[in-house]
Formats: sequence, C-alpha cells, structure tokens
Amino acid sequence: MARVAFLGLGVMGFPMAGHLAAAGHAVTVYNRTQARAAAWVARHGGAMAPTAAAAAAGAEFVMACVGNDDDLRAVCTGAAGAFAGMAGGAVFVDHTTVSATVTRELSGLARAGGLGYVDAPVSGGQAGAEGGRLSVMCGGAEADYARAEPVIAAYARICRRLGDAGAGQIAKMMNQICIAGLVQGLAEALAFGEKAGLDGKAVVEVIAEGAAGSWQMVNRHATMLEDRFDFGFAVDWMRKDLGICLAAAAEAGASLPVTALVDQFYADVQRQGGGRWDTSALIRRLR
Repeated sequence: MARVAFLGLGVMGFPMAGHLAAAGHAVTVYNRTQARAAAWVARHGGAMAPTAAAAAAGAEFVMACVGNDDDLRAVCTGAAGAFAGMAGGAVFVDHTTVSATVTRELSGLARAGGLGYVDAPVSGGQAGAEGGRLSVMCGGAEADYARAEPVIAAYARICRRLGDAGAGQIAKMMNQICIAGLVQGLAEALAFGEKAGLDGKAVVEVIAEGAAGSWQMVNRHATMLEDRFDFGFAVDWMRKDLGICLAAAAEAGASLPVTALVDQFYADVQRQGGGRWDTSALIRRLR
C-alpha cells in the first residue's frame, strides 16, 4: 500500500479519495474549503492538510481533481503547491480535465524537479466515481504510468496509457466530443417523439437494443422525459471542456462543426439559467 495525497474533494474527488482509503492506502487530503476535507476525514479516516504542499509531503503519489487550468497551476506551483512538498521520485497524477498545453507545461516543471507526472482525466461522472467504475485516459512516461496504475485501479474500471504527456487530455477531449453529439441527438429524438405523440420510454426500450443504443440513452432518457436535470455532469463544466476541445482543434487544424454547434446550444441552456443542470438539459431548448 502507498502513501497518497489527494487534492480536490468535489463530487468526483471525494469518492475517488474514499476508494483509495478503502483499498488500504494511507491518504492525506487537501481541499480549499477545509470543512469539506474535515468531512472526508470523518467518513474515511486518514488525515487532512492545510496546503497542497503539506498534503504532498512524504507522499509517493499525489492525485489531483480540481476545476480548470488555473486551479491546477495553483495547486501544483508556488510555495504552497504540491510540487514544493513532493520528494524526488514521487509521481503527480492529474485527474482534472484541462488543456494539453497546461499539462505539458506542468509535466515539464515536474520532470525538472525530479518528479513523475501522469495526466489522467476520467470519464464516468459522479456515479462512476462513487462506484469505482471510471474510465481513465493517461499520458506520461511509461515508467511513471506503470507505478501509478495500481493506485489508480482503486477507482478505475479501465485505465490505459495512450502516449506521452498530454495524450490523456487529448483522449478526454475526444470523449467529450462524442458525448456532446450523442446528447444532442438524443435530445432531438426525444423532443420529436413528444411532439409526434409517442411514448418516449416505450420507444427507447426498443431502439436502445439496436444500433441507436448508447450509455446516454439508457441512463438519461427517463430523466430527460421527466424534465429533471440534477444528475451527473453540469452544463458549465461541459462548456469548459468543449472550449478546450475547440481551442485544441484550432491549433491542430481539425474541424469540429458539430461540437461547435452543440457548444452554442449549451450556451443557450446557460442563458436559461441551466448552468448547473446536467448535460442532458439540451432537450430544454427544444421544448
């Protein structure tokens, strides 16, 4: 078992860190809101620290799941950042969805300081984090990944190294591109069925078993039909991710016309006051 620090105890990080503790790892947590860290310790044991650097001191692995590029830089760098507290040879594992640019920047800083770095964004949402069934897409040196993978396994259904630093983030962008198109298609189909007078649940029972079936269809159609959107990944976070996708595509010379369109549809949902609704709320703008 390993000495592990976990930085960021949001809806994903809180249960992920819990799985590490349940697997027998010695876990120290850090969260900007200390009350959240105290609640984690009350539930799972372990320890809490006042800064990322203090949490990382003595840890063999430091996992992070924070908000965006700026949050990740803040938790990694500076006197209170994780890199300042990590000993040579320790490995930083970033589960945040951020740009490949900041990943490569921070990976370079880590390597210069004698640290390992693995970018390891996840897919599966809050339910996947709570159930320990996340898909983890990784980038980084083979040796760093090989050391980190058994620790990541505490909350992963599948975990793969896909290339050097930044590869995990590119893979996560591909994941979000796929989800955006799928959710928009599902929203259009369900809204069309409503207007045509069909029972959406009955239709989904049939078509989910055919070529149209998807995780989104199986897990989100019922709540979409019931006009409930308090499940899973928030629209605000999806727009953050799609912004990363579109910027990276422009840099690479790739065309993402459907993604760009769905991003604007999510902007419509935000203007309706749905920034914290889950991503299936696309159907709202069609009703």
